[in-house]
This record gives sequence, C-alpha cells and structure tokens, in this order.
Amino acid sequence: MALFHYIGRNRQGKQISGSLDASTSVAVAEQLTKQNIIPVTIKNAATASVSKDLKLSVWFESKTVKGIDLIMFCRQMYALMRSGVPTLSAMKGLADTTTSKALQRVMHDLHAKLEKGFSLSSAMAQHPNIFNQLFVAVVHVGENTGLLGQSFAKLAENIEREEETKKNIKQAIRYPMFVVFAIVIAMFVLNIWVIPVFIDMFSQFNTDLPLATKMLITSSTFFTDYWLLILIMFAVSGFAIKSYVASEKGLYNWDKRKLVIPIIGKIIERALLARFSHSFAIVLKAGVPITTGLNLIAESTGNSYMTDKIVGMRKNVETGETLLRTARTSGLFTPLVLQMIAVGEETGKLDELLENVAHYYEREVEYDLKTLTDRVEPILILVMATMVLILALGIFTPMWDMFSAVQR
Repeated sequence: MALFHYIGRNRQGKQISGSLDASTSVAVAEQLTKQNIIPVTIKNAATASVSKDLKLSVWFESKTVKGIDLIMFCRQMYALMRSGVPTLSAMKGLADTTTSKALQRVMHDLHAKLEKGFSLSSAMAQHPNIFNQLFVAVVHVGENTGLLGQSFAKLAENIEREEETKKNIKQAIRYPMFVVFAIVIAMFVLNIWVIPVFIDMFSQFNTDLPLATKMLITSSTFFTDYWLLILIMFAVSGFAIKSYVASEKGLYNWDKRKLVIPIIGKIIERALLARFSHSFAIVLKAGVPITTGLNLIAESTGNSYMTDKIVGMRKNVETGETLLRTARTSGLFTPLVLQMIAVGEETGKLDELLENVAHYYEREVEYDLKTLTDRVEPILILVMATMVLILALGIFTPMWDMFSAVQR
C-alpha cells in the first residue's frame, strides 16, 4: 500500500483534497468515485517528496530504458507467469539476466519492494517515468483478477505497436529533414564564400546589374556582415521556443497546432487516435471502468491537447452522457469511427470495436507514411529548383552581358 494525495470536486463543484492509502492511483480514483468525488489530480506521496538525487536518477532511467527493453520485459514476465513462476522469483531472475543496466536497477528495486510486501503495481508506480499510469493500472487489474500474465502480454503488444509507429514516422521524415538541412547549409556556404567572389568581379564593371544579381548581392552582403547576429538570433529563437513549449500553455498550443500542420498534421493525429483506441481497448478488456479508463488514457496520450479532449469526454460520461455522444462532441473522431463506437455500446463489445478503430487508424497512418515522401518531394524539388534558378540568373546573366559587350 502507498499514500496518495488527491484533489477532486464533489457534485456541487466544491474542491476537496486529502490523502488515501491504496495500491495504485486507479484504486484511489475508484474510491473517490464511490464517494461521488470526481478526481482532478492524484499523486503518489512518496514520488512527490522524492529527493533531487532520486529525481535525477528517475530522469536518467527514463532516458536509458528503451521501448524494446520494456517489450522484452513484458514478454518474459508473460512467459514466466504462464509457466507458474511466482512474481517475486520471476522479478529476481529477470533482474539478474537483463542486459539493460537501467532496467536492471529498476527490477532490483521492484524485487526489494515485493519482498517488503508491496504489490507489483504499487512498486511500479514508484517509477512513473518508466511505467506510466496505464501500465500500472493494467498490472493492478491483472493482479486482482489473477490474469497478470495476460496483462503483460497485452502491454507488450501495445508498446510494440507504439514503437513500430515511432520507427515508421522517423523513417518517413528522415529524407525531407536531410534535404532541408542540406538546403540551409548550402545557403550559408553560397552567401558567405561563393557569391562574394562574383561580387568582387561584378564591381569592376560599371554596368546595370539584373534584378536576380542584385538579390544575390543583397543576400550575400547581409550574411557576410551579420552572420554572427544570425546565429545568435537562431540560438535565442530556439531557446525561446523551447522555453515556451516547456510551459503548460505553450505545450498545449504546440500540441494543438502540430495537428493542423500541412501534410504531417493528419498523420500525427491519426497515430495519436490509434494509440488512444488501443489503450482504451486494453483497459476495458482488463475490466477497468470507462471513466477510470479515460482518466488513465488521458495521461498517456503524449499530447496535452488530446489529453484535454479526453478529460472532457470523461467529465461528460460522469454526468450521464453516453460515450458516443461525448466522442461526437469532442470533434476527434470520423463518422465511421463514431458508428463503430455506437455499435460497440449497443452490443456490449466496445473493446473489440475499439480494436477495429485502432487498426483502421493504423492502416491510415501506414498509408500516409508510405506516401509522405512522394508528397513532400515535389515541394523540396521546387525549392531547390528556385534556388538554382536565382543563382544561375544572378551569376551568369551579367557575365553574358559583359561577354557580349567585349565582343562588340
């Protein structure tokens, strides 16, 4: 058992705060719901009072524990649970054999807490940067239902899907990012080292230069005179943007705006909705109530704008609205998906229909990623062609004029 601090609101909307002993935050949320209190925030007291050194350790763990390590951990736990190996022995064996040093430290800590009488889910809750609330909730339900092995199998499949999606997105944007980086480097090289050579040559002739040449001279002069200022402006702008996005309001605005970025915005949105659907299906199959499930999924979407929408859905469900109506008012889902949710509610097979929704979005994301390069490539070619055209006209046009004047 662990101590959790909570803030919630009763039916009259009055804010209520306090502390409860429970195994996980999910159990706290269930207790509060039974008391007609809507939870707003639930924090583990031990995690909230952690020292700076431990915070640094948790941050370091989150940076070094890879998705593939968690997948292997879940699959190994599933195999051991299925073979009838006790949880304590399984954790000890995995801690001694895993190749990930960071995950090994975490499993040794889990083993130590299990020996002290902690449940596995409450021990995992002490490492929130590795095991998110959804992960802990599914493990908690597995412990209470005797289906811990199946819970780890579901988690392994979910993490594997997310890692595959991330991998596909990185592969799809690698080529466009490389081309954009090359264009930026080329602009600096041309303006600082190449064009000034031709400017010195053109300055020796008292002729009226073409517009393209004047543009090149102006651009090159600006770069050579203010290159340090340009670099400083880039650095300051990057720091300012990073600081703004680090704030709650800035992160919300960025998460909202990146969903409407041309070409890639829809891909990001569909990938997030696929994650939402898969995660929601998992918690429903595990037996977690809809309102609690929505609360858990809201914290694990990785997008604050999406989190706000899902929290809104949860609040509407708590007031008696159907999931279909709240999903429709959220504006997140397509008519086809809304129809599938409606059928799921009517047939009582919402988890299966949500799996279908997730597969639908995954197919959409897969197709969009395959065609992303084809859609971005013409734009990049147009940009490069424009640069080459301006460069050619700006350099060769006055040279041709001077050559013609010499011939006369």
